[in-house]
Amino acid sequence: MAEKQNTPEIRFEGFIDPWEQRKLGEVATRHDNLRIPITAKDRIPGDTPYYGANGIQDYVEGYTHEGEFVLVAEDGATDLDNYPVQLISGLSWVNNHAHVIKAIPDVAQNRFIMYLIKSMDIASYLVGGTRSKLNAEVLMGIELKLPSNSEQIYIGALLSTLDSLITLHQRKYDKLCTVKKSMLDKMFPKPGETEPEIRFEGFTDPWEQRKFLDVVDVCSGKDYKHLKEGSIPVYGTGGFMTSVDEALSYDRDAVGIGRKGTIDKPYLLKAPFWTVDTLFYAIPKSDIDLEFVHCSFLNVDWKSKDESTGLPSLSKEAINETIALVPSFNEQSQLGEFFNNLDSLITLHQREPRFADTG
Repeated sequence: MAEKQNTPEIRFEGFIDPWEQRKLGEVATRHDNLRIPITAKDRIPGDTPYYGANGIQDYVEGYTHEGEFVLVAEDGATDLDNYPVQLISGLSWVNNHAHVIKAIPDVAQNRFIMYLIKSMDIASYLVGGTRSKLNAEVLMGIELKLPSNSEQIYIGALLSTLDSLITLHQRKYDKLCTVKKSMLDKMFPKPGETEPEIRFEGFTDPWEQRKFLDVVDVCSGKDYKHLKEGSIPVYGTGGFMTSVDEALSYDRDAVGIGRKGTIDKPYLLKAPFWTVDTLFYAIPKSDIDLEFVHCSFLNVDWKSKDESTGLPSLSKEAINETIALVPSFNEQSQLGEFFNNLDSLITLHQREPRFADTG
């Protein structure tokens, strides 16, 4: 008899029975015997998705499986932390790098099994060296905690709805990032030109060529380890790191840009803040808009300024001597506001999937 397990913290109304511990092999069957690998040169183009360890690799003629199955990478997984597990349906062709399992009707649901396996630390079950492998016997022997078939259906439907929301927001996020990249290209002058392709109404004067030395004050970050814990955020090349009790800048916002390592991802720093010694912070001059400066930094190919032979690095001199094209302050402000609003939309759709994924 299956061992009784504790119930989850949150459940759908009407479900009170405890979950049972079962081995995967007791609630699902394996259909690896139907798998057929085909080399790229031997594949006949068609409409059937051809699956490998990490998902669809191609579309071919014919099929190996028909119906709904769960695919679990056997070997060749590219992400061991987010192990490749997916639900497929209809006609499919699966090669020998993905296990094919199917829930036993009235006992388990494929969708629920898929989510349950995705939530597990599959990497701990792998064997082998450089190409880790999930053996079939090990897979089918994995112990799972399952509710009733009806509760599995409810949980699977909920998680599927959340996945759809995540995908929707990810698509909007990707589209907005593309729009931003395009608008940065069109709303800033191209090399050798003094006016952008697209401008706000009422602005006609050519942009002025200036060095960043005349646009910002570039300041160096410092080590923070001697400071006490506090409320002031500390930033590095990858973003927020920790909080301390002192600030390098108490009242002046800035643009952070990497001195070593990641030098091509400038981002806004809201005062008060502290930056580590691998992150410069550039404070705009009095006649320069902060958001405009941020966009100007985004429009520079900073990797081309790297003269190191090892870890990418950027010097104050390289930043100061870089040419920037600058319009009037009013035009700067409108550009800055436009891209700030666009960034807010991007952040919204970047945060929503994370909420759905963890909420």
